[in-house]
Amino acid sequence: MAATNPRIAFIGGGNMASAIIGGLLKQGLPPSNVEVVEPFEPQRARLKEQFALDAQAAPGAALAQCDLVVWAVKPQTFKEAAAQAKSHVAKALHLSVAAGIRSDSIAAWLGTQRIVRSMPNTPALVGKGMTALYARDGVSAQDKSTVDRVIATTGEHLWVDEERHLDAVTAISGSGPAYVFYFLEAMTQAGIEMGLSREQAYRLSVGTFEGASALAKASQDPPETLRERVTSKGGTTYAALTSMEQDGVKALYVKALHAACKRADELGNEFGA
Repeated sequence: MAATNPRIAFIGGGNMASAIIGGLLKQGLPPSNVEVVEPFEPQRARLKEQFALDAQAAPGAALAQCDLVVWAVKPQTFKEAAAQAKSHVAKALHLSVAAGIRSDSIAAWLGTQRIVRSMPNTPALVGKGMTALYARDGVSAQDKSTVDRVIATTGEHLWVDEERHLDAVTAISGSGPAYVFYFLEAMTQAGIEMGLSREQAYRLSVGTFEGASALAKASQDPPETLRERVTSKGGTTYAALTSMEQDGVKALYVKALHAACKRADELGNEFGA
C-alpha cells in the first residue's frame, strides 16, 4: 500500500470498514489517504479514537479525490447513500461489502460499471477474514489488483466468475462465523453440564475449532477422511456422531445454509433497484 498510496473513501464506518481501515494502516497507508463518511456521531468518535481519522457526517468534495470507494453500508440504506455521494465519486473504482445488493443495482445508482462486489466476514476484524469477490465487465485488471491489495489486509480472498455465487458465499462464509459461535455455545454448555468451568469449556471448544481448522487447511484430504481418522467404531467420537446422525443434524445444517442463501437473494430483490 505504501508504494502506491491510493486515496480510499469509506461510505459507512462500522465494523467491516474498521477492519479494512485497520489493515490498510498497518500496511503503511497514511491516515491522510483515508476518507470516511459516517452519519452517526458515536461511530465517528470511535474512528477518531481508534485511527485518528476525522470522519465526515455527509459526503463532500473530498470524495472526488479518492481512487477507490468502499461501500460499507447496510443493504437498506445503500440506495440513499449512493444518491448522496454519486456526484462526488463518478471517476472512482467502487467496492461494495454490502450483503445482498447486486452490482446491477449499484451500477444504476452510481452510473458506472467499475464495480466490484464482495462478501467478507467478521474474522476480518482480526486479520483472519474470508472474502469472495465478483467484478463487473467494466473492472480492469489493474482495478482488480487494487482490490486484491486492499482486501488482502483483512485475510484471505477469492474471486468468483458469476455474481449469483455470492449468495452461496454469503450463506457459507459470510454468515458462517455465527454458525461457529453457535456450536461454541453448545460445546461450552455441554462442558459446563459435565462439570467443567465455563472458562475451561470455552477454552477447550475454541482451541478445538482453531486446531481442527488449521489441520483441515494443511491437509490434502477431504473432511470426510479427516473425520474418519478421529472416529473409532464403538468409541466416544462414534457415539457423538451417531447421535447427531440419528437426529439429522447434518441435514438440518445443510437446510439452514440454503435458507441463508435464499435470504441473500431476497435482500437483492428487496433493497435493489
